[in-house]
Amino acid sequence: MAKSHPALSHDQVTSRPVSRARNSLAALTVLLSLASLAILLNAPIGSRLGASLVRSFGTLELPASALNRYEAARIEADPTESKYRAMGEQLASRFGVPAEMTTQIVAKSYAIGSELKLDPMLILAVIAVESRFNPIAESVMGAKGLMQVIPRFHPDKFGPLGGEKVAFETTANITVGAKILQEYLRRAGDLTGALQLYVGATTEEAENGYSAKVIAERERLNGMLKQLQGRSFGQQQGNSKLLEAAI
Repeated sequence: MAKSHPALSHDQVTSRPVSRARNSLAALTVLLSLASLAILLNAPIGSRLGASLVRSFGTLELPASALNRYEAARIEADPTESKYRAMGEQLASRFGVPAEMTTQIVAKSYAIGSELKLDPMLILAVIAVESRFNPIAESVMGAKGLMQVIPRFHPDKFGPLGGEKVAFETTANITVGAKILQEYLRRAGDLTGALQLYVGATTEEAENGYSAKVIAERERLNGMLKQLQGRSFGQQQGNSKLLEAAI
């Protein structure tokens, strides 16, 4: 396990005949139902359809409950959350840990990676190699949590987050581990050198193949992501054709 220590240091209704209004409202209800279904099955297409329907029928006063259902469906179908969940389920199956936990780890890795401008797949690869997604992993050397960081070597990074007591918390551990990676990338100038520093090795031989393991794991995770994206695209194409036929 890596020790993560230094090698050296997001109005009104237009008047119409009653029967016409009823027919329009009935048609709108059907279309909104289709839109909601589309949203649940295909967020990008469904959202565009929903927005178009709202614009087209803007002169009708919709019941608040219908709008609430539409909004709830839109939120539930957040494509970003779906991506995290899909990856989380794959990782949970592979490492034998709860899917809710891995989904949260994936989401946190993306958020922290985005904030630090660090590849989230690299963060996840280090987690996979270091702890196999076990948030309470601890080594005999005192390396703790998902990214196996030794708190006493990084008090400056743990301090603002609450100190050593938060070392096993998902957000704190990933944040500190990612900042260490970022720092070592700047220092070493390349990924292999940065990973060698992360594992605490002074030479390439001493790292015992650690950097190659992490790099290979990142490639594996990128392959998983591409596969999931390919499935999602295929489903979107199929759902789009079904929706077009229904309309």
